[in-house]
Amino acid sequence: MKNPFAQLPRDSRDTLFLLAVIAWVLLPQTAHLPWWCTALAAGMLAWRGWLAFSLRPLPGRWWLLAALVLTMAATWATHRTLLGRDAGVTLIVVLLALKTLELRARRDAFVVFFLGFFTMLTNFFYSQSLLTAAAMLLGLMGLLTALVNSHMPAGRPSLWQSARLATRMTLLGAPIMVLLFVLFPRMAPLWGMPGDAMSGRSGLSGRMEVGQITSLALDDSIALRVRFEGELPPQGQLYFRGPVLSTFDGREWVPLQPTFQVKDRPRADLQVSGPSVRYEMTLEPHRRPWLLTLDATASPPELPGELEPHMSEELQWRSSAAVNDLLRYRAEAHTSYRHGPQRMMAGLSDYLVLPPGYNPRTLQWAADLQRETGGDPVALIERVLAQLRTGGYTYTLEPDQYGQHTADEFWFDRKAGFCEHMASAFAVLMRAAGIPARIVTGYQGGQLNAVDNYWVVRQSDAHAWTEVWLAGQGWVRVDPTASVMPGRIGSLQRLLAPRSAVATAVATAMGTVISPTFVQSVRAVWDAVNNAWNQRILNYTQNRQLDLLRALGFEAPSWEDLGYLLLGALVLASLAGAAWTRWERSRRDPWLRLLDLVRQRLQGEGLQPGAAATPRELARLLALRHDPADNRVQAIQAWLRRFEVLRYAPAGARPGADLATLRREWNELSWPS
Repeated sequence: MKNPFAQLPRDSRDTLFLLAVIAWVLLPQTAHLPWWCTALAAGMLAWRGWLAFSLRPLPGRWWLLAALVLTMAATWATHRTLLGRDAGVTLIVVLLALKTLELRARRDAFVVFFLGFFTMLTNFFYSQSLLTAAAMLLGLMGLLTALVNSHMPAGRPSLWQSARLATRMTLLGAPIMVLLFVLFPRMAPLWGMPGDAMSGRSGLSGRMEVGQITSLALDDSIALRVRFEGELPPQGQLYFRGPVLSTFDGREWVPLQPTFQVKDRPRADLQVSGPSVRYEMTLEPHRRPWLLTLDATASPPELPGELEPHMSEELQWRSSAAVNDLLRYRAEAHTSYRHGPQRMMAGLSDYLVLPPGYNPRTLQWAADLQRETGGDPVALIERVLAQLRTGGYTYTLEPDQYGQHTADEFWFDRKAGFCEHMASAFAVLMRAAGIPARIVTGYQGGQLNAVDNYWVVRQSDAHAWTEVWLAGQGWVRVDPTASVMPGRIGSLQRLLAPRSAVATAVATAMGTVISPTFVQSVRAVWDAVNNAWNQRILNYTQNRQLDLLRALGFEAPSWEDLGYLLLGALVLASLAGAAWTRWERSRRDPWLRLLDLVRQRLQGEGLQPGAAATPRELARLLALRHDPADNRVQAIQAWLRRFEVLRYAPAGARPGADLATLRREWNELSWPS
């Protein structure tokens, strides 16, 4: 059966290849583009491919103009602007797809190439992961192959030949690329990062709405990586502190909305004891100023650049700017600590406020507990934790939607939920019993990657716990989830997100073929490779550039030193390129060099052969200048014919003489006077 693509004209074949490359470049954008833009781009590329395959004419310009106007209107309706990152990416995708429908001449092809290169770069506006980089490298090679192929107008060169030449060009340019990456000044991104909601997925948010999520999908993406110096703390003590939520309106917990003046608010008053734990944190971008730190980090984390850390009164560390890029910093923590006021003060009443009209049964139970325990807060807390352990409460990712009285439903009706339900219900009960309480969100636990020895914390490790205030002790961590499901704290036990019937069947089938241990090993290797990409590439910051200069001998490196070094390196690279070009020219095809000598000799005889004249043409010109019957002229013509046959005849029909013999014979020829 014949391949239909092999029968197509070269223009159609090259167009179909270019369309496939463009589709590959646009594929990662589908997660960020409006649905209509994705559908429009796919339809236009498919239409252009059908026109190329069926050898039909392209649409008129009026159709393209109408499509452009409509898409600009749709872009405005979607983004309410034609400027900015999202609207700009939408427009560039539309323009690229539209331009393929007027792909008639080489000039049009070059416009498509460079639009393709720019669109390829826009993928990094949304993700700079290793997978994105690998996909765009493949797209780059495809675009370069198409570009090289367009510069071969004659014949039908194979795409494989163009791909090899494009690969060679890329390898030759790789040293310059590495040089620019290492020495070009680091700059902040020129685009903004969008906000996104974590509703319905595990992870951190600046607020916590209780009971509105009917099921929780575990997000297995990495939130942070930690490399500990020295002995690893017990996993049950690995609480990475994030936002603290202290104001409750009956449904939602938000950061503290204080009712007292600054002088009356409780201070952090952090006091640490015992051995310290030094660690290096690599925090994934989360578009908030939060610095996730191990409880409790007393001294400021060592942030890169001009970022400044500061700690809130509730022990949360923040950066002076949002974490929009991969951030690496060092810090020191103590797992043994206490903080907060030791005596009751006015500001602590903010942590007792409850909205009126909510959770009446919980309030009544709190009053009963106070009577039973004689008002002893420690005994009351132990009584509640015992109830959680023995009262039939369960940890689940599918608690269904709660009603108005979330604490009542948890304590007396459903007795099921994930960590936010337990932390919220516990905090409400404590406040109702007269014990100041607040909710702390962050991450708990994680897993050691044995490949690179980094402690990996995922979004699925996001957690919420409570802190209660006790006289003489300050704020004390109480994690109600640990009483309901001890395996959630201090071990690797995690609940799995609910699967559909199809997903369960596929997982079961794959489990019979692939060993779970093998899957875990592959995952660990992939995480280690990703971590290396993050540490060495994405986290190559301004400070690391200056550290490189110090390693090269600069005592007090500055940006001027970096500029001079970059300029010097580029000059050296240019000189090396010039030397390579000169050496390459000296290695020019010896047959062509001998042909140049022949032309020069004929010019000395008064002939004017063109730069593209073949040996056969030179023999004809020689006969026009001199007597064709002259034996010397005939000898030169015979030599020129043998010289041409050596180059162009099939291997079996070539003369016995090689190029060295012909060169020697040329020097011995006699010329007519």
